[in-house]
Amino acid sequence: MDYLPIFIRITGQTVLVVGGGQTALRKATLLMRAGANIRLVAIDIEPALEKLLSGNNDHDFIHRAFEPNDLEKARLAVAATNDEAVNKAVFNAARSRHLPVNVVDNPELCDFIFPSIVDRSPVVVAVSSSGKSPMLARLLRARLETFIPSGYGKLASLLGEYRAKVKGAIPEMSLRMRFWEKTLDGPIAGQLLAGKDNNARQLLDEALENAEQEAASGEVYLVGAGPGDPDLLTFRALRLMQQADVVLYDRLVAEEILHMCRQDAEKIHVGKQRKQHTMAQEDISKMLVELARQGKRVLRLKGGDPFIFGRGGEEISELADAKIPFQVVPGITAASGCASYAGIPLTHRDYSQSVRFVTGHLKNDTCDLDWNSLVQGEQTLVFYMGLIGLPIICKELVNHGMASEKPIALIQQGTTPNQKVYTGTLATMPEIIANNEVRAPTLIIVGDVVSLHDKLSWK
Repeated sequence: MDYLPIFIRITGQTVLVVGGGQTALRKATLLMRAGANIRLVAIDIEPALEKLLSGNNDHDFIHRAFEPNDLEKARLAVAATNDEAVNKAVFNAARSRHLPVNVVDNPELCDFIFPSIVDRSPVVVAVSSSGKSPMLARLLRARLETFIPSGYGKLASLLGEYRAKVKGAIPEMSLRMRFWEKTLDGPIAGQLLAGKDNNARQLLDEALENAEQEAASGEVYLVGAGPGDPDLLTFRALRLMQQADVVLYDRLVAEEILHMCRQDAEKIHVGKQRKQHTMAQEDISKMLVELARQGKRVLRLKGGDPFIFGRGGEEISELADAKIPFQVVPGITAASGCASYAGIPLTHRDYSQSVRFVTGHLKNDTCDLDWNSLVQGEQTLVFYMGLIGLPIICKELVNHGMASEKPIALIQQGTTPNQKVYTGTLATMPEIIANNEVRAPTLIIVGDVVSLHDKLSWK
């Protein structure tokens, strides 16, 4: 982040605004909405700005050039003139007094910036591009305006009234969060947004009376995080990621995706890689059961799809035996995601009528596979975890009758900004990979469909 997003209380405090034009008018109007007392300094002041500040003794305007003493007792400073020298003088004077300062349209001279705002007071949503593109921030704000009902401000005020009561009745934080989630997603919020305030209050009182009687029940969410691009997550996955109290995540889960989980959730890395397991699979399954029995909502976050080489079946089998409630959310598997982003269709009417997913993981330094069944015409093969075993895969396919000129692709870190696609043939690919620094995770695709990569590649 270029800026730390914070909200500052400026009610009744003096904010210096230097400048008398339209830009100063916009900033002064926004600051007044937040309760600030405006001290405006400018040689020329537009009538609309002067009218805005007139008639209120909490605001004052001074018709002259800026002087450093104008910052006396100010909480913030805003420079909104067309004169770079004046703006720089305001910046230097504020900095010398350790006052936060904003020089409009000059991010390099800003301690803080004005975001685009969705105002549903007391709910306020701020959107910022860190000064890089104010127009983009305004566009995002406009879209958010359509998604956030105007009644959310009234809803926030009601919940604020009950906050202390709920905290007293439900001391445990995780249970309290569940109560609020149920309140916000259920009929209480619905009644208030429909204008039925008394009904909403009655339902909230009843829910609070029954809160202590509701036993906490744990649950496990087995969620596929997809191959890496956060945009490929499902809506359901995002919702459960925001609800979980504890997150057990694999090595292949992208950091950007992990950041989308509830920020205060406990996060436990249980990833595995070749010859290095953070935690044994049996221990992971037992931990899921133990955490759920403690009444926690547990998110098991896996790269790709949990039921395709993700050992998800083993984990929910343990949960089923222990009678732990669980949900499974499929994810876009690496084969589908990486192939699509590489422009390689896994099936094509002219090239391939079937596709097979195969593990290329070496055991005892060999791939013990049914090679004869893999060497079939008009078929696409997709090897997971095959980087180390690539030379053996190429050699065995040729030894069992596949043409050495058969196209093959290796996709490195598919769907991410680091995606790289290597193409060749079964004869040439081992040398190609040996001559390049390839980083896991990788996916191998064998078949005539690989020949379409150059034409259909779009990433």
